[in-house]
Amino acid sequence: MDVKTVLKQIKQGQIAPIYLCYGTEKYQIQEFVSLLQSQITDPEQRDFSLASYDLADTPIEMIVEEAEMLPFLVERKLILVRDVSLFGTGKDNGKIEHKVEALTSYLSNPAEHSVIVFLVQGDKLDERKKIVKAVKAAGTVLSFMPLGGSELTSWVIREIEKRGSRIGREAAEALVQTVGAQMSPLSTEIDKLCLYAGQGGMIDSAVIEQLVARTTEQNVFVMVEHIANLRLEQALDIFYELLKQREEPIKIASLIARQFRIMLQVKDMARQSYSQQQIASQLGLHPYAVKIAGEQARKFEPSRLKGILSDLAQLDYRMKSGGIDKVLGLELFLLRLGA
Repeated sequence: MDVKTVLKQIKQGQIAPIYLCYGTEKYQIQEFVSLLQSQITDPEQRDFSLASYDLADTPIEMIVEEAEMLPFLVERKLILVRDVSLFGTGKDNGKIEHKVEALTSYLSNPAEHSVIVFLVQGDKLDERKKIVKAVKAAGTVLSFMPLGGSELTSWVIREIEKRGSRIGREAAEALVQTVGAQMSPLSTEIDKLCLYAGQGGMIDSAVIEQLVARTTEQNVFVMVEHIANLRLEQALDIFYELLKQREEPIKIASLIARQFRIMLQVKDMARQSYSQQQIASQLGLHPYAVKIAGEQARKFEPSRLKGILSDLAQLDYRMKSGGIDKVLGLELFLLRLGA
């Protein structure tokens, strides 16, 4: 079942007794948990209606006992359970022995007064395990993965409109490019921008440029974007700004190499008919980053990308061995690249 359908059901009061949530988008998972809390628990009685556990130090049978125990002073309680190894693919530290049959038995007749939410820290479940199959059959399993490029831009627009401000699609894309594709830091920047713009205010690219600070990684990302579009002056401006911020030239060169390596990998996998989502999964990247890298890669032939990576490897060696001044070496590389 998809997340949107389940969220709609929860808002209508249709709450399942067991949820199994996994994925890398922590912001969406927290939003889901917050919605359940608002539907199940009273803020004034949260001590009686909310319990949190971690399977790293609590056996699963104790979670079952908690769920079967009648709540005190409230009608229903919410039990949050963090996990890495029982359902996920993380390594078991071996400190806790779980009697999985206790949960298997509970699944056949879950308590009406309890809602258990398993929060798996990982991007996938271990489908080989019987307990995973049992929960999938009896409970509601939800995947919280990063949004794709257009979906993420649309989400930014909706979140800003919810706060009473406005933004165009181009500016929303600029915000994602500046902050990155993770929803939690994006939400923080959205709050700041909406506070600045006020009710009905318009957020444009100039406001984003003025108020939103880029990380070093994002600065390099934009620098490569300028290089790909032959905007050498803007690329050098970012480079000099990074130097003012005392960023190490070797680190900058390494991040540039990483972006060109991603471009080459995306280009190669796209040629093999991999989808954007498949490429993102294979490379461990956000789909939006894959989308941008694919657009950048179209400006270069594979042989050109390989040549750039070879030049960067030689530059890295010369900078580290003292064969060239680090700043001068990187500056000359950028000038040649944009020529």
